Amino acid sequence: KNNDFHLDYAIFGEPSGINNITISYKGRLAIRLTCDVLESSHASAPWLSKNSIEEMYDFWNAIKSEILRIGTYEKKTDSISCSLTEISGGSSHNVTPQKCKITIDIRVPTNTNCQNVLDSVKKIIDQISKDKGVKATFRVEDFTEPFEAEHSSPLVRALSLAIIEKYRKRPVLLRKTGTGDMNILGNTFQIPVVTYGPGDPHSSHSVDEHVNIQEYLDSVDIYIKAISHISRFHKKKELQK
Repeated sequence: KNNDFHLDYAIFGEPSGINNITISYKGRLAIRLTCDVLESSHASAPWLSKNSIEEMYDFWNAIKSEILRIGTYEKKTDSISCSLTEISGGSSHNVTPQKCKITIDIRVPTNTNCQNVLDSVKKIIDQISKDKGVKATFRVEDFTEPFEAEHSSPLVRALSLAIIEKYRKRPVLLRKTGTGDMNILGNTFQIPVVTYGPGDPHSSHSVDEHVNIQEYLDSVDIYIKAISHISRFHKKKELQK
């Protein structure tokens, strides 16, 4: 955190859809888990040692079950999700693996936080390691807390009003299941942050990624209107202090 900066609001110009404002992103907790059975054996005599890849099944299944137990809600945006995204293990095609490593990507909604989820995962890892008598270690590769901008903030109100003035319709306030840069900025500076820009967010980083020229021009007009409204709302807010 840099105390030399003084920020009141921020807008990320990534695609949200011209009639949508993204006000919330889930947090991200990425864990690299290593299971070490301390020895290996020839594949022709697998009974001589434990198999780290097979042992890892139990760690992953237990972690996934616990995430589903504590984090399943009716809405996906309110639920904790977890994905097994990487796995590696073994040193040769004819030797049982001594070590297995996996990466678990957990997305954390605003009704909890990354530390709570990490505490739950750590308990599971410690318990499975003790029960099975295998060594398990992990490191945290990403720890980004969830974030949501207040609906009543001058920023959300100003941008909503600008869209209403342009299109004569109220924008949709989106809560995304992904994680964005606004998480870091919003949580670090404790300010309202949203993501707004033309383009279909579902086509981002794809071969079909594009922005409609008219939507781009409209978004410029909306930004101009929004900045004017933000200034007015902010001055009013300061006078009320």
